[in-house]
Parts: sequence; structure tokens; C-alpha cells
Amino acid sequence: MNKNDIVTVEITDIGVSGEGIGHVDGYTLFIKDAVIGDVVEAKVMKAKKNYGYARLMKVITPSEYRVEPKCAFARRCGGCQIQEMSYDRQLVFKDQKIRGNLERIGGFTKEQIEAVMQPVVGMEHPFSYRNKAQFPFGTDKEGNPITGFYAGRTHDIIANTDCALGVDQNREILEIILQYMRENKIKSYDEKTGKGLIRHALIRYGFKTKEIMVCLVVNGKKLPKAERLIEKLVQIEGMTSITISPNTRRDNVIMGDSYEILWGQGYITDYIGNVKYQISPLSFYQVNPVQTEKLYGLALEYADLKGDETVWDLYCGIGTISLFLAQKAKQVYGVEIVPQAIDDAKENAKINAIDNAEFFVGKAEEVLPEYYAEYEREHNGETAHADVIVVDPPRKGCDETLLETIVKMQPEKVVYVSCDSATLARDLKYLCANGYEITVCRGVDQFPQSVHVESIVLLSKLKSNKLKHINVELEMDELDLMAAESKATYEEVKDYVSKAKRIES
Repeated sequence: MNKNDIVTVEITDIGVSGEGIGHVDGYTLFIKDAVIGDVVEAKVMKAKKNYGYARLMKVITPSEYRVEPKCAFARRCGGCQIQEMSYDRQLVFKDQKIRGNLERIGGFTKEQIEAVMQPVVGMEHPFSYRNKAQFPFGTDKEGNPITGFYAGRTHDIIANTDCALGVDQNREILEIILQYMRENKIKSYDEKTGKGLIRHALIRYGFKTKEIMVCLVVNGKKLPKAERLIEKLVQIEGMTSITISPNTRRDNVIMGDSYEILWGQGYITDYIGNVKYQISPLSFYQVNPVQTEKLYGLALEYADLKGDETVWDLYCGIGTISLFLAQKAKQVYGVEIVPQAIDDAKENAKINAIDNAEFFVGKAEEVLPEYYAEYEREHNGETAHADVIVVDPPRKGCDETLLETIVKMQPEKVVYVSCDSATLARDLKYLCANGYEITVCRGVDQFPQSVHVESIVLLSKLKSNKLKHINVELEMDELDLMAAESKATYEEVKDYVSKAKRIES
């Protein structure tokens, strides 16, 4: 196969990034935007020895799983990789993605996986689900400010104020910001030159409280004529917080390190279940509140708390899972590296009148091992123990030092929440090699229309009666001194045990 070849190919599989996979005379092609079951015409863009990448030119015979995308920019935009796939088939793809990583990376057998997997938790309405969106700003060819999302694998902005995954209020807010920029001749930030003011707009929406936050990320310290923008934004029902976050760095990090209140307060509030959370511009908070409530409900179910347990929640963010679990546990300890998030966690505990949750600032892979070592020193060699440990790490998964400490603390249960099933599988391999077994594994679709899937796993500590052993009974006459003196060889002993094993089975 050569670059620029035009081929007709049937799509028979899906890659981990949602691309269609087809074969031409044994040669594998990866084709973005093709759906399993399609017959397509594609142009080879990059050809390697055994596989290549091709661009979808046209769909000759559409798959039964192909649907009309809700968004006109779905194919160009980098946010929705599989919007043209029916939602039922998306859930099958995500289930297979988790299973594939568990088998390929975790080393678990198909039989082991089948025994613990439960169906992916999907959404009834898989659009308009995001409570947070970050919109980059740029400039079009005519010099006008634009906003939208980056085209796939680029920093070219597709002008669009009406994302199908976001809430309806986003469009009105973005149009007001663009109008303010045009009227006051305020420039968008230019990544190449480092000039211009408006970099991003962060919008958060409380699904239960209906509160709205707008935070403009600016390449400077002030927003000129800010009162003109505020005057328009405050007319939107639910507007609660208007802030700016200075960011003058020349990198891809969106938010600055701090924020300044222009109007209202520095946060909005929302609920997961009956727990209230205070969310600032810098807070980590799950973007899909409908699915988050289901996810945390599973975490609580898997933890199976009776009221006398000590729980550690690692990578706790603003205490979302911690406070959910604190309703049922005796004591919860949360660890998070971001100081602002810990401040929010403590405030969230306070506003919910939860006094059995304590929070620590630091890296989980440092805080927990240090706590374990210090506890051992202070208690004359007695080791620290936890009944349940919950981890919800970033995409890179858990550090091995942290996993080692978890094993040392011997919790009865480990609840692992993951946004990347590849690193999840790697970490499960370690835990299952060190005294734990997977009891249940389930995907939760936090990100419909994209290739990403959240996973939640319950691991239980192996009991001694589950360790594999063989009971071999020896009669006294078999142990006479003459036989003992003959010093049975290793092969003879192995043969004896093998026969005993066959008889037992």
C-alpha cells in the first residue's frame, strides 16, 4: 500500500481512539470517522510496512450503527470522536475497550474478565451533559474574534458557540463575550506571538442549583471596561460568579494559578446526591453530574460501609467522593496535591456539617507512605491499617510506591475509579499479584460521543482459604528410618505430590 492510494474497504473493528479498522489484502488501515460495518472509500495518508492511516473520502454503504451527527462540526472537531456511531454501539465499544486493556495489559484471562464485568452504565440523554466547558479564543481571517473548539490534533479553532455536549446557556454567554470584544476592540490571544488578551472562557453550570460561573483567562492582570461585560452577563438567569484568571505563560496550560472576582462570589454550588459542593474556577469537579451520581453511588455500594470503618480517599479533589463516603464511614481521610482543592474540600465538609472527614495537601504517593512509616515509628512497630481505600488517580494511574503502601495497609477493599482503563489494567495487575482479587468491574459512560470511558473496580483482599494448596497425608509406615535414609529425590517427591493431587481431584 502506498501513500495517496484510493481503496474500498469494509470496516470490521474499532480502534481504541474510535477509528475504524479495515483490511485490504491483509494490509490494515485505520480510518478516522468510519464506523464498524461501513463500506467506505478511503485515501491512504501514511503507509507503513504492515499498516497505514487513511482519510475517509465517502461512505459507500453505511453501517447499521451509523447515525446522523447532532453537531455539524462533529467530524472536524476533536471533542466528539464517535458521534456518528449509535449510542448503543458506543457502549459496546467502551465495554470492549475496558475488556481489551484488562486482557492485553493486565494479563487477565477472558474467563476472569467475564466473571467480574458488569454492563457499562449509559445515559438516557447522551447530549448536553457537560457542566463545565473551556472555550479557546482566536481570530478569523477578517480579524474578528472567534471561539469554539480545536480541530482534531491541531490548535486551529472551529468557530462554534453551540456545542452539542454543553448546556444551552453556553451559547448566550459566548455571544455576549464576543460582542464585548468587538465593541471594545479587545483582541484574542495569539499563541504564536504571545500577544492579545482573551485566552479562554471557562463556564460552569450547576445542574441542580442552576448557578452559573464565567471565568475569563486573560494574558494580563486586568480586563478593560469589564463593567460593560458584567452588565450583560448578570442579566442571564442563574449568573452567580464572574471572575478572571491571569495567565501570561507561553504554554498549553489553560488556567492561571489564581483568580480575581469581578462580580458576585468566587464559586458556585451544586449537589451530588444530597451532598452540597462549593466549586471554584480552579476546582476539579466531574463534568457529567448525572453520571457522577451513578458512579459515586457504585463507589458507596462497593465500599459497603457499616459505620465503623476508616477510609482513605486518594486524589480526592474537592472531597467529592470523600464526603459521599463520610455519610456512612466512621472516619475518612482525603489526600490531594492542589492546595485550593483541599481548601474547597474542607469548606465542603463544613457546609455539609460533616465532621468525620480530614484532608491533607500533598502527593498521594508521598503522603500515604510517609503516614505509614510515621505510624509504625510512633506505635512501636505496629502498622497502620485502613478498612477501605479509594483511589481516583489522573490518567497516568497510581505510582507503584503508592500501590505498595496500599498493599501494606491491607484494606479489606480497594475501590479504584479510573479515567483510563489502560493504566487501570496495569495497576490491577500489581494489586492482584499482591494479595487482591477483582470482585467486580464496570464502565460508567461519563463522556458520551467520545472514546473515553470511566471505570470503577472493587478489589477484595484474598482470604487465606483461597490460597492454592494441596493436603498430603503420610502414614507412619511410609516414614520409616530406612526410607528416610534413602533420601528421596526431588523428582520422586514431585511425582508423589502429583499423584496425591490427581487422587484429590
